[in-house]
Amino acid sequence: MRAGYRAKWRAPKVFAAVVAAVVVTPSMTPTARADGGFTGIDGGQYAAAWRAAVDGAQPYPDISADLAVPITMDDGTVLKADIIRPARGNQVAQEKTPVILQMQGYGKVAMNLAQVLLHIPGIESVLLPWLASLNFPGSGLDGITDFTRQLDSGALQAAIQDFDLAKAGYTLVQVDLRGTGTSQGQWQVFGERERQDTAEVIDWINRQPWASGKVGTMGTSFTAITALQAADRNPPGLDAVFAYEGSADIINDIVGVGGGVGLGFLAFWLVAVNLAKMAPDVESVIAGKFDPAQQLQWLRDRLADPATMLDVVANAYTAQSVGQLTPRTREILDPDSGFRKGLKTNVANIKTPTFMVGAWFDIFGTTPTGTFNGIPLPETQKKLIMGDGYHSGTGVGGFGRPGMPPRLDVLQRAWFDKWLKGIDNGIDEYSPLTLKQQGGGWATGGTAFPRPEATYRRMYLNDTPSGTTQTSLYDGGLAADPRQGSVRDLTVAPGLASVCSRDTARILAGIPAIVVACTEDSRIWESNGLTFTSAAATEPTTISGPIAVHLNTVLDAIDGYWVATVNDVAPDGQSREIATGQLVTSLRQINEAASEKSANGDYTKPAYYLELERRQTVSPGEPVTMDIALTPVDAVLQPGHRLRVDVYASNFPKGAPPMPILADSQLKPQHLRLDPDAPSWVNIALNSDIPS
Repeated sequence: MRAGYRAKWRAPKVFAAVVAAVVVTPSMTPTARADGGFTGIDGGQYAAAWRAAVDGAQPYPDISADLAVPITMDDGTVLKADIIRPARGNQVAQEKTPVILQMQGYGKVAMNLAQVLLHIPGIESVLLPWLASLNFPGSGLDGITDFTRQLDSGALQAAIQDFDLAKAGYTLVQVDLRGTGTSQGQWQVFGERERQDTAEVIDWINRQPWASGKVGTMGTSFTAITALQAADRNPPGLDAVFAYEGSADIINDIVGVGGGVGLGFLAFWLVAVNLAKMAPDVESVIAGKFDPAQQLQWLRDRLADPATMLDVVANAYTAQSVGQLTPRTREILDPDSGFRKGLKTNVANIKTPTFMVGAWFDIFGTTPTGTFNGIPLPETQKKLIMGDGYHSGTGVGGFGRPGMPPRLDVLQRAWFDKWLKGIDNGIDEYSPLTLKQQGGGWATGGTAFPRPEATYRRMYLNDTPSGTTQTSLYDGGLAADPRQGSVRDLTVAPGLASVCSRDTARILAGIPAIVVACTEDSRIWESNGLTFTSAAATEPTTISGPIAVHLNTVLDAIDGYWVATVNDVAPDGQSREIATGQLVTSLRQINEAASEKSANGDYTKPAYYLELERRQTVSPGEPVTMDIALTPVDAVLQPGHRLRVDVYASNFPKGAPPMPILADSQLKPQHLRLDPDAPSWVNIALNSDIPS
């Protein structure tokens, strides 16, 4: 809750204009200091000042809006921007101010709607805190209240480029990306041209009389990706990034994880953006800036490309063979294509102070820890918060309360105040890694991921029944030493039980998480899978880092699809998924240069070429080994809990291999071969052994 709600909304003309445009357009105990001299999770001695900067009186009581401002790119394409400036009454601030930029893909009018709703009297100060206070553990409503308890965490304000930042002395600029919203051109879907446009917009900003020469980028999801991509070009004048639920590697987060396309989210997302880009520019009419020539070009551009990338999705799931894939579809499986390159941010190029917020089961939850490690900046200039949540809520409920991290809007404001205004507020000394440990509480994570106290070791799959489940296809064991006595094939077939799983909640942005029977317990999904469970832990055991599962497999067809998860099994049998991975058999070839291994020589983070020209089908009946990369994890296995590896042959809708691969697999049953001479194992980092 924001104490005393900072400043009354007193910009009726701005409010009316925005409304008109929208309506017309359809724990742990904190420590004062942590590793390396950084603060604990609560911000220590600095936290009170950070919060006061947001909740106290602001230098400007009002804002002034300049809507539908045209910005012309070097190729003549006109992008449209909304500019929100600090004001006192009807007088716009005369001082030069730093600028916070958001390159918007969903249409800036939609963001204006969010601002209008948030600033309705009583919403932010009364309704959201009340909803956040609701908590009914064990009632079956846990999944709903897990979302609502985040409503006073500052996440909404941090996500939408809160107008109150203007009252704090920032100019806010929101620009529709090329080919989206009200901007001309054709949507580039993270292409090189989008990066160039962002650099040109930053250059344009810094040539305006109201700009101080300091620019920060921010965004959520789609727009967080554009914020990170702006930073890898290092345009002059870019001085800070705040990215909420972004990705620096979209292929390995969602588009083609192990060759399985994240169809459950991508199809919906493409349709949503393509529909939103068709909304007419009513803001230009309201602002008296309607230009018939510009609008005619906008219409031509929309008609020229009304359904960007949907043809690729259709081709990927209607082509019966690789030969029927179109050149545009093949670009997804070509690492050298411009499209594929555009889906990755070169984090090694980032020189701008960057603050990121993500979640272990966010659709983009695979890569943030690697992005943090890869940014070549000191820990004072890069931060990462990882919650145990999803895309629709990162699991930041309770932020801002005693013993917890500060609210996200407070951290965002402190970050911009430091790097754009030069205020020495101590945010650079905040914990570099603030992590919600699955099975535990919030904790600092040191200065690099994974935790140094966790070391990698093998745990072997075997056919000795663990006696911990009666619902899986097969109940096997998991031990630190190889125990398989003879060759045995265990069979698993594709199925739809995965619809009730945490994987499904992940790909559908967390919406299914309201059904806790699916997301908090894998036993329904395990009815279509093989399970391998360890003995019980006798002490709290830390799990930290990426995980790799090595499987010895046999197929009845020339291709297949494997899924592995690592679960935390409670004494009552509840099996909670904490990491997940998937791999198409024919796309298993590993890029050694991009992969990571532990000291024992086993993969911790195998990276795949995912290249059509390197596809390797198999001979039915012949054993083939697979190294499956699982998502990174920071977790605590409590005493009495067990570690489990689940193995499946499908995980729809999280992963759906393209139709030519499904056709080659014939959706036939698949076999996991337990062989003492060619064992299967999980390579996992623990701080102590789990007893055998």
